[in-house]
Amino acid sequence: MKKLLALIVAVAFMALSVPVYAHFQMIYSPDSVPKSKKINLKLVFTHPFEAGHTMDIGKDENGKIHPPIAFGEMHKGKKKDLLNKLKPITFTSLTNSGRAFEANVRLKGMGDHIFYFVPAPYYEKSEDIYIQHCTKVIFNVAGAPTDWDQPVGDPLPVEILPLDKPYALWTGNVFRGIVTCKGKPVSYAEIEVEYLNHDVAGNAFAKEAKVEAPHDALVTMTIKADVNGVFAFGIPRAGWWGFAALGAGGDLKHNGKELSQDAVIWVQALDMK
Repeated sequence: MKKLLALIVAVAFMALSVPVYAHFQMIYSPDSVPKSKKINLKLVFTHPFEAGHTMDIGKDENGKIHPPIAFGEMHKGKKKDLLNKLKPITFTSLTNSGRAFEANVRLKGMGDHIFYFVPAPYYEKSEDIYIQHCTKVIFNVAGAPTDWDQPVGDPLPVEILPLDKPYALWTGNVFRGIVTCKGKPVSYAEIEVEYLNHDVAGNAFAKEAKVEAPHDALVTMTIKADVNGVFAFGIPRAGWWGFAALGAGGDLKHNGKELSQDAVIWVQALDMK
């Protein structure tokens, strides 16, 4: 009996010791200030630092995949529905392949182009909850700032408002943002931060990592917003960084289970040479 109890304790300890890395919805293109006005966007739900498990976007607890709720662009205050631009793809991580999307878009006009995405909730079996990452990324044309600090609002129920231009960051700069839900700040929001540690090659992650984390706490970093929903993060390395404000939507349910409605933004830092 004692041996059985010891075995149960050991197994439980091992289960708790297995690192659980953060989910991040990506809207990826190589450059936040692209050289061409025609860009390809990859929309992938994955674990960016480890190039780990890629989830089927919109899959429920029964394995059924539901279509995205919203995908669009905001430019100079005007929003454009781009759902019809999404094309299903299979994206390959270092451990599996999952259902993702891509879109070929044209950046028309100088200034900021905010792309936003609201997927159907994804069922995470290991936590028995649904996750919905309301995500945005900002690209700029010709250096003229227009919309970068403006809220998208509907259809994003939650979002992160940048306080620094997300496409004009040197390595070592501080990125600040405000976590909001329906336009109101979310006090003391918990924000997970991950680095896109593998290049994207076609519809797959490259095998080679850019850096190696000395321990798991540096794979997914966690920071907190203040009472006004404001957070700050010093960027230590060039590349793309994802910020996910967990549960920004409050206490929600989907299909009778907890729904974590998270606000996500991606920013890019460049080395000063």
